[in-house]
Amino acid sequence: MMKTLYDVAVIGGGVVGGMIARTLSAYDLSLCILEKNHDVARGASAANSSIVHAGFDAKEGSMKARMNVRGSEMMEAVCRELGVKYQNNGSLVLGFDADDRTTLEELLVRGNANGVKDLRIIEQDELRALEPNIAKEATCALHAPTGGIVCPYELTLASIGNAMDNGAELFTEFEVSEIRDNGSDFTVIAKNGNEINARFVINAAGLFADAIAKMVGDDSFTIHPRRGEYLLLDRECGGLVKNTIFRTPGKMGKGLLVTPTVDGNLLVGPTSVDQEDKTDKSTTLEGLSLIRNKSAENAEGVPFGKTITSFCGLRAVGSVGDFIINMPRERFVNVAGIESPGLSSSPAIAEYVLELLKNTDLALEKKADFNPIRPATHAFREGSIEEKNEMIKKDPAYGRIICRCEGVSEGEILAAIRQNPRPRDLDGVKRRTRAQMGRCQGGFCSPYIVEMLAKEWGLPFEAITKFGGESIINFERTKEEN
Repeated sequence: MMKTLYDVAVIGGGVVGGMIARTLSAYDLSLCILEKNHDVARGASAANSSIVHAGFDAKEGSMKARMNVRGSEMMEAVCRELGVKYQNNGSLVLGFDADDRTTLEELLVRGNANGVKDLRIIEQDELRALEPNIAKEATCALHAPTGGIVCPYELTLASIGNAMDNGAELFTEFEVSEIRDNGSDFTVIAKNGNEINARFVINAAGLFADAIAKMVGDDSFTIHPRRGEYLLLDRECGGLVKNTIFRTPGKMGKGLLVTPTVDGNLLVGPTSVDQEDKTDKSTTLEGLSLIRNKSAENAEGVPFGKTITSFCGLRAVGSVGDFIINMPRERFVNVAGIESPGLSSSPAIAEYVLELLKNTDLALEKKADFNPIRPATHAFREGSIEEKNEMIKKDPAYGRIICRCEGVSEGEILAAIRQNPRPRDLDGVKRRTRAQMGRCQGGFCSPYIVEMLAKEWGLPFEAITKFGGESIINFERTKEEN
């Protein structure tokens, strides 16, 4: 039974909760992060478009617009501090007819009002010069050079890891079932019976933020999931386009996109379908077929034969049409309805929450020893031959390649297992190292990674799962070890 009193508890181990925790870890506070899953970055932060939006789409004056533009401006510096890959690749919204041009002109006016820099509409000749593989039927485009791309789960892991390195505690498998207001603090109770007490609670629970809010009597909003399916193509396909390519947006979102990723893959999608089930992340033949057909309207020659995986993410769509960031009662902060552009906005949302807390009785004294820097986890993979040889001399494990598709070494996997927040399952190692993300999708390297996890955690081989819970990989050994 855990009953420790914290100054602040952040509910939710996604990118928004991670950014908030990291920001607060710069202050002399006792701080914890409560995540219901086996690992962090398991919700929307694990499966989205990876786009740092410029900020031209959100309605002028909205919380989305303010947080998006500010967050986009902050993102490059934040990623540099956290050792996370970021590319300022720019974005293009394609126009095909007169109606599209009218929409692009409206987006241009809106983007300028939101403070997005260097927006302009370009014509077909310039568009083709910028992107040779763009659809021939495209006649113009809105060009946003401040747009970028980032790895969402890498950013989440790094922000939470940096918060932990600066004193925050992480409790996984802590599914909040009840919150009791004790007057001067809250008791937060998990489904498994564990408890913590906290003077302030920040609700960053994604799809389940409405349920958390109701636990303290706030029923002012609801959250429903919007599913988005994607196809991920091999790394050799990432050069098909340089910019992130959008269609003109509709009422269900920014539409289907074609984009490179920071790791060199090509990503196409998403679909956009509202549903009731907050846990169903299955892909469908209908959705994946739609992606194939529609992406061909944006760019020519998308090599779908080199698709290596498909996946589905769920966006947390709030009932009020904007981000919900408020204090419905004393010492409780809602950070809810953070759909797109939530990833782009996350550093600014954390900054905004800090300002809200400054208007309370929470003592916010800056730490003298706060360290905002987290070493990059991909230094070996991206190093020169000389740098790699030097690392191998210091630790021979870096010379043993475990994942052949992605070229990930034993040393990198061991470093990831030993670094905050520590992974306990195969998918956790995948998100941290890219091992299992190549063409064979872990067919070769998974048994070796399971063995490494078991040894590092002191667990039986068959106790290691794919993503926690009942995702069992090995039921029993077929023979005794020698």
